[in-house]
Amino acid sequence: MLIPTVIMGVIALILLWVGYSRGQGQHMEAMKDSLVMTVKILPIMIFAFIIAGMVQSLIPQETISSWIGSESGMRGILMGTVTGALVPGGPYVCLPLVAGMLRTGAGVGTMVAFMAGRALWAVSSLPLEVGILGWKFTLIRFVSTLIFPPLAGIIAQTLFSGIK
Repeated sequence: MLIPTVIMGVIALILLWVGYSRGQGQHMEAMKDSLVMTVKILPIMIFAFIIAGMVQSLIPQETISSWIGSESGMRGILMGTVTGALVPGGPYVCLPLVAGMLRTGAGVGTMVAFMAGRALWAVSSLPLEVGILGWKFTLIRFVSTLIFPPLAGIIAQTLFSGIK
């Protein structure tokens, strides 16, 4: 985690310096926007980390392994896909959950299916998608992507099941 943190810090400082050097107060506007985003996102991130930690502590590793571990097969991949589609929030919710599940014995295929299901089937985004793009396009897009989350899980499980 140190290297990504350092990289993000360097990029942030460079952008802050660019905004400051323009002399139009853009850096202060950007910092205000950052603070507003932090206040909105921080509570859900805290709860996501609590959930991830509780999952690791409360659910026995044998249960995780049997339901969504490498040996759970297609059932686990489908569970990961559907769960990913149903989990609300963005990556700040999903990533801590996936990290916690992987540490407790979830299969790589199941978690890839979870992430792909979140990206392609996100149920919480469907009303907005229908409202902006219309139900026909949303249905076409949804049906066109139905196979990909389970397929991604199968590929990951087949090729990378030994990697943690």
